[in-house]
Amino acid sequence: MRVLFLCSKNKLRSPTAEHVFAGHPGLDVDSAGLSRDAEIRLSDDQIHRADLIFVMERSHRSKLNQKYGHALRGKKVVVLGIPDNYQFMDEELIELLERKCHPYFP
Repeated sequence: MRVLFLCSKNKLRSPTAEHVFAGHPGLDVDSAGLSRDAEIRLSDDQIHRADLIFVMERSHRSKLNQKYGHALRGKKVVVLGIPDNYQFMDEELIELLERKCHPYFP
């Protein structure tokens, strides 16, 4: 399963998720940001490759739909509801990600 994690700038939450789930059996994990100044800016190719897309906030889903709606047909997008209150690899962030994401994984 190819999983894509998205946040705003791809600096804290989505890279943490990518790092946490990178070694998970059966998952191919990627991350990107939706802002113009993101470390890794989301591309159409990343969306096309993804089987499942996780966004951290509802606003990310809205932005994703506005900018990339043409590429989202047939894609499952899940809003995790994780605010931008955490640092990279914060233990509480890791716990939240694991709890909220695992139900979607094989």
